[in-house]
Amino acid sequence: MKEWYDAIKEAQSVEKLEEIRISVFGKKGVLAAEFAKMKSAVNEEKAQLAKELNTHKAALTDELTQRKVVLQTLELEANMKAEAIDVSLYRAKCQSGGLHPVMETMDRIIEYFVAMNFAVKTGNMLEDDFNNFEALNLPKYHPARDMQDTFYFKDEMLLRTHTSPVQIRTMMANKPPIRMIAPGAVFRRDYDLTHTPMFHQVEGLLVDEEGKVSFANLKFILEDFLKYMFGDVEVRFRPSFFPFTEPSAEVDISCVFCKGDGCRVCSKTGWLEVLGCGIVDPNVFDAVGYKNVSGYAFGLGVERFAMLIHHIGDLRSLFEGDIKLLEQFQ
Repeated sequence: MKEWYDAIKEAQSVEKLEEIRISVFGKKGVLAAEFAKMKSAVNEEKAQLAKELNTHKAALTDELTQRKVVLQTLELEANMKAEAIDVSLYRAKCQSGGLHPVMETMDRIIEYFVAMNFAVKTGNMLEDDFNNFEALNLPKYHPARDMQDTFYFKDEMLLRTHTSPVQIRTMMANKPPIRMIAPGAVFRRDYDLTHTPMFHQVEGLLVDEEGKVSFANLKFILEDFLKYMFGDVEVRFRPSFFPFTEPSAEVDISCVFCKGDGCRVCSKTGWLEVLGCGIVDPNVFDAVGYKNVSGYAFGLGVERFAMLIHHIGDLRSLFEGDIKLLEQFQ
């Protein structure tokens, strides 16, 4: 029987062990042949032979069981090693994301003014009537309010129509000089090719002692800024009206599509309106308690800039989440 013990110990697979089990314990196996010899044995020899065979049967069964456990464990470890996945190195095939064109444009605008030493200020989207209108020389029932119809709540609270309230709150909390921009979302009741109920603005304000700030300072900073954003374009200032600045101006650039020759986008004029500006009206300084100061302010729509830079025809497409559009900016 020794050779069978050795065969069990030397078996290298569960399949080989099963072959040995059949050879030892099968109907035509070794033990079956040995038990068959008991028929010709006498009583005393039969008892001794039966005892020895049962001892071997139990011992071989134990050897087979133990060796099977060892081989199954080795086989499991080999399979686990072969099928192992290092999740720390796993990388699904996916496209990298990109900034939304509006956010990318806003970042460029902020980068310019931060480099020019303007502080970045933010404020609440929910504002009161005083900070959004009255402090900006827009008293109740003023016709200029019609252009900024917005969404109203109780107690004269409303969704801000521009980021100018950030300027008002900054002036009320700080003494001049002030040099700031106020980027953020604003709300108006508009919806067409060039307007949406929610859009983004960047407004700027500079306040210093009386006589230290002029329209020439404003003109220089805006011309430099527009060339930074649009490249080699011409810039012109047109007289306009805003309740919170006097004098006021609209700022145009030569059309980025036709280079000033005239096209459908610029209505054949060769010019595109991009922002408004002016010298801060004294009534605004009176509302915040400032005396003997001067300053300038400007404001622009970020979506307008994004549309011109990326040649986007419909403002509403910036908010529809169309993957075909957004993939172009990755």
